[in-house]
Amino acid sequence: MSRAYYITTPIYYVNDVPHIGHTYTTVVADTLARYHRLCGDDTFFATGNDEHGEKVAQAAEARGVTPQAFVDEVAAEFRSTWETLGFSFDRFIRTTDADHRKNVQNILQQVYDAGEIEFREYDGLYCVGCERFLTDRDLEDGLCKDHERAPEKRSESNYFFKMSAHFDWLVETLNNQPDFIRPERYRNEVLGMLRDQSGLEDLCISRPKERLEWGIELPFDSNYVCYVWFDALINYLTAAGYPDGDGFERHWANVDHLIGKDILKPHGVFWPIMLKVMGAPIYQHLNVHGYWTVEGRKMSKSLGNVVSPLTMRDRYGFESFRYFLLREMVFGLDGNFSESALVARNNGDLANKLGNLVNRALNMTARFCDGQVPSPGTPGASEKSVADAAELARREIDGHLSALEFHRALESLFAFVDRVNQYVDERAPWKLAKDPAARADLETTLYTACEAMRVIGVLLAPFLPEAAAEIRRRLGSTTEARMEDAAWGQLQPGTATTKGDPLFPRFEEPDGAAS
Repeated sequence: MSRAYYITTPIYYVNDVPHIGHTYTTVVADTLARYHRLCGDDTFFATGNDEHGEKVAQAAEARGVTPQAFVDEVAAEFRSTWETLGFSFDRFIRTTDADHRKNVQNILQQVYDAGEIEFREYDGLYCVGCERFLTDRDLEDGLCKDHERAPEKRSESNYFFKMSAHFDWLVETLNNQPDFIRPERYRNEVLGMLRDQSGLEDLCISRPKERLEWGIELPFDSNYVCYVWFDALINYLTAAGYPDGDGFERHWANVDHLIGKDILKPHGVFWPIMLKVMGAPIYQHLNVHGYWTVEGRKMSKSLGNVVSPLTMRDRYGFESFRYFLLREMVFGLDGNFSESALVARNNGDLANKLGNLVNRALNMTARFCDGQVPSPGTPGASEKSVADAAELARREIDGHLSALEFHRALESLFAFVDRVNQYVDERAPWKLAKDPAARADLETTLYTACEAMRVIGVLLAPFLPEAAAEIRRRLGSTTEARMEDAAWGQLQPGTATTKGDPLFPRFEEPDGAAS
């Protein structure tokens, strides 16, 4: 039986349209999902939208529409964008979905019945942007660190999840499972929160309806709705079929969450404790990435530098943008986007290296072998070194993806591309073609180049699925790639090939902004 694998993105809040930050996380999730499918794993990939809370209610009111109409419009835009960009998700979940609402209410009742929720008075500083009460740790010069504005003083009676009683358990879990939160710096950050505890306390999980009606009603008190984060985190269970859907237990036992570092606290503290109290297994890994800046500056609407994935697709093709995101950011650290850097990556790696290899190998096969893969002779040392390089690339890509080293996985793949280009230069088939006595060497060389291209078309599939499929199509294959296809020597002599247009066009240096 194949292994199970479940990958999630955060469900994106409906206060914005898709931008480079959302896109990067989804590209990473899609790459991992595609890689696990390539390896034959029983893979499930979920993404979606977080649709409740005070910010949504305020945005809807400002637009003069109901909250439901507002979230329907934004969710449709997210889903349409992700489908247009070719992401391979299995479930697009919305927190307004009926099965999610049912799960949230059932879990709330379960936790309440277990004595883990209590009603109490609370005075504090509330940030509408964060949709929660703040502590001193969250403030800088009296302002919310994330939203740079003063919080409101509020006094309310609310329900609280007795989260602090489980902090010691979470510390023990983090110490016993060093890769529970990756990279390690974020595990250390959560341990610091738990050690300090000035920014942590019991979690307020309700909002009074007299202030906010847009949310999931508490099953034990109809005067309150659920706090948006307690609601939102449960999406990961719902999306996979909780509590008794087909395959739920297998997938949940192998779940990887992907998030940006701005939502580390709810995912690294709230969520595992919620799962513990529910009696559900905790997630396998929480994988945390950094921020994208644009031309070295923080991305913001006011600066006009928000990067749209659809704009990048229209300007450069989405796979060039996708390649840049995976190749340029070291997972866990911040990355910087510029169109100049994207063009340099496209022209250098994709057009000059990969595209040039595909172009010249197929052109020479068309010219010297009537467009058919030739029969190779006995491989020599050069051919064996190319086959060895293919196997090395496969092993290294597997190791790097297991460690979330997407940039290094692509380095390994393009090291193989470089080796094949070097081999073609060394063997110089255009010279061999001039010597009738070298016909066997010519055919061996072109077979090796085409076979290397075929392997590249398999290994590239998780990263650039459209380009990988096109490479395989030009070599006569229209089937889905499988990892066993990366084994050397499977290309059949006599296979008809297609030259086609350049795989990746070159672009000029951009003049304008990246928005």
